[in-house]
Amino acid sequence: MRLMLIGDVVGKPGRRITCRALPLLLRIFRLDFIVVNAENAAGGSGLTPELFYELVEAGAHCITMGDHIYARRQLEPVLRSDSRIVRPANYPAEAPGREYTILSAVNGEPVAVISLLGRVFMRPVDCYLAAADRVLSRLSSSVKVILVDFHAEATSDKQTLARYLDGRVSAVLGTHTHVPTADEQILPGGTAFQCDVGMTGPHESIIGRRIDRVLHTTRTFEPTPFDVATDDVRLNGAIVEVDPTTGKAQAIWRVCLREDDLREPTLSQIASRVMLRPSQQLS
Repeated sequence: MRLMLIGDVVGKPGRRITCRALPLLLRIFRLDFIVVNAENAAGGSGLTPELFYELVEAGAHCITMGDHIYARRQLEPVLRSDSRIVRPANYPAEAPGREYTILSAVNGEPVAVISLLGRVFMRPVDCYLAAADRVLSRLSSSVKVILVDFHAEATSDKQTLARYLDGRVSAVLGTHTHVPTADEQILPGGTAFQCDVGMTGPHESIIGRRIDRVLHTTRTFEPTPFDVATDDVRLNGAIVEVDPTTGKAQAIWRVCLREDDLREPTLSQIASRVMLRPSQQLS
């Protein structure tokens, strides 16, 4: 079976390409389960209930977030009531939302989704290793397919978690930095890993924000609104092929699509090329 994590959706441009792409991705890449990180979907920070349902109705099976999860207070009832969205598991126990969720994939297999935050250059949170252990201890042995979205700044944090969970989860895929890394691999225990799957949104920008605004504030310290940029919109993510009987990853592919790619003939050609590219297997 095939899982996909779509990287941080930024603002309206990111939502537009994601909602347009989801039905095509499901069909042409033969995906069974799609997770969308919507950390920055609402104007570049947070998520609203309306936008949550927009993404789900477009085809997202699960929504993950990150350090901006509570940027929009109106999302709290959704976090408490809907199983299709999770909060970071290493937040305090009292924080609104689920530490993990188990949902059915297109092929009927149960998929567990866990969200965790890093600790280097991030706001203080509990140990992500201990939180992962706690959540995994609660999962039934019948749940084999487990995807972890690790929202972290430092590659050292991300590599540490991936090595710690190798063989215990299907994939550890990073988000947050908005820059895709070229280190997709299958670790020795059978866990797929990539430090960061990248940003879904405007790439003629500085991590999704208008270049002129960021440069002005950097040069002058004068506060200016870091509005979401608009040009060169791309969808970034990773697809992982998993054996549902063992939960072990068999392949991982990076995916980067521009809006012009979202035509069925073009996307079919891209899918054919991507799936032929071998994954890196570490010995």
